Amino acid sequence: MSLQIFTNPSQLWFSKRISCKVRLSRVLATPPYSILLQMDESNNNLPKSKKGFGLSSEDSRSGLNILHADSMLRQANTVGIIGGISTDSTLNFVRKLEDWSLKDGKSSLPFVLCSDPILNKELLLYEENSYPSLYHRIKRTPADPKQIVENLKNKRRSLERCGAKLILMPCHIAHTWYDEVCEGSSVPMLHMGDCIVKELQEAKMKPLEAGNPLRVGVMASSATLSAGFYQERLQSNGFEAVVPDKATMEHTVIPAIEAMKRDDMEGAGNLLRIALQVLLVQAVNVVLLGSDEMRDLLPGDDPLLKKCVDPMDALARSAIKWAESL
Repeated sequence: MSLQIFTNPSQLWFSKRISCKVRLSRVLATPPYSILLQMDESNNNLPKSKKGFGLSSEDSRSGLNILHADSMLRQANTVGIIGGISTDSTLNFVRKLEDWSLKDGKSSLPFVLCSDPILNKELLLYEENSYPSLYHRIKRTPADPKQIVENLKNKRRSLERCGAKLILMPCHIAHTWYDEVCEGSSVPMLHMGDCIVKELQEAKMKPLEAGNPLRVGVMASSATLSAGFYQERLQSNGFEAVVPDKATMEHTVIPAIEAMKRDDMEGAGNLLRIALQVLLVQAVNVVLLGSDEMRDLLPGDDPLLKKCVDPMDALARSAIKWAESL
């Protein structure tokens, strides 16, 4: 197993117990307590970051101050983050976590981020396998859920060893195996479904149809919808979950994904709007967007977004509340 460690320009951390390569993040690092670990379970050389993060071998020998892990990650509010399918999505989550925790003059949260390109590919393959009509022409090895679970558990253990006191998975499909990943954990692990349900309860919305439970639409990939964890948590807390029917999936959601794959973002966005409208006309108060790809199809000022809630945002807010409660 190889590690790449990213931290702030003034301080670098490494563990003598493992072989590691040190690189520097000039973008996301929040001095003095943020560390990003990039792990490659395949023992292959890791590709260079497309975002320009990193430090040359010459820079890594430039005399930067080295700190031991015990002095870096003793903070009781240290958050551990397991990266998901998309590196961009994970980094967007980290930016929100850090930006929102800085409000009102407060300090940003210390965090450890573990990203593994092999795990990213495994999760993506699992999700793509849920659309056989889209990928039937591509010969590929089926995703192995057992391997994914073991990989996720390895990441959780690594974060615990680095001093994380709370574990987060900002990835929808990874929550399919939440219970298995949590098993044996020495620290709590937030579930995005629990976080968004709590916020919906606190919003105290009234049902659009009197006498019926409040209805929440769930828009997500086929794999996430099939896993059912959002629907289960909504229904067990008194909400009625409404998911796209077969016709909506076949005529709007899957074509939207097809459009994304050929970089027709305008067409994909228009199809997603239709799918959201189909849910909203069913007396749905809000739509839970359980897909970052879908969320990114709509511009920030799109009126439909006012009718949507994002579990990723709820996860970030819940982590900040956890830290503030200590």
